Amino acid sequence: MTAHAQDGFESARGRLLADIAQLTRETRLETGRAALSEQTMAAMRTVPRHRFVVPGDERYAYDNRPLPIGHGQTISQPFIVALMTDFLELKPTDKVLEIGTGCGYQAAVLSELAREVYSIEIVEPLGREAAQRLKTLGYRNVVAKVGDGYQGWVEHAPFDAIMVTAAARDVPQPLVDQLKPGGRLVIPVGSQGGAQTLYVMEKQPDGKVVQRAVLAVRFVPLTDGRGRQQ
Repeated sequence: MTAHAQDGFESARGRLLADIAQLTRETRLETGRAALSEQTMAAMRTVPRHRFVVPGDERYAYDNRPLPIGHGQTISQPFIVALMTDFLELKPTDKVLEIGTGCGYQAAVLSELAREVYSIEIVEPLGREAAQRLKTLGYRNVVAKVGDGYQGWVEHAPFDAIMVTAAARDVPQPLVDQLKPGGRLVIPVGSQGGAQTLYVMEKQPDGKVVQRAVLAVRFVPLTDGRGRQQ
């Protein structure tokens, strides 16, 4: 038996993957994807989501919905995690920047597909807990820190791909600047409590960015150190 089969969640994971596949088909006209890649789906099956939820919520871990993780933050709906991951079209040699570590779940999924993942969380308790959790679970190719994700992580730039897991009012220019030509940025944009849209952006060789609106979404806001949306 595999370790996952022994942890008691294998059937729940299977149902979750079926739900993700179904939602992908239902949203194909908006997203342009009738199915997600085998690599993305394998990562979703591999990462133990029940290790990233708050104690007591393990039984809900493989429901296809967000869950609270404290400090006004959530672990994202698995379908959205999978879709955003798929849009990055990661290669095993890629270096990825994630803005909004949260509990570390999305970073863990990205780590299954990329060579290096750098993740930033502005809420200090969450960031410290996530860094320790990722280390405990053996995600050695993830580097996490507490800081202002709006500014990116210039010391490790440029990045092959960037994912933002909180809604910004506008696309942060520092993130565009830190993206390699040919790289992809996936980000929800919109006001706190208002309409938000998921965008996929690709940086052209000349530095221009081509963007596509994909799907209406609902994310917690990308905030500064005072809790104000950026």
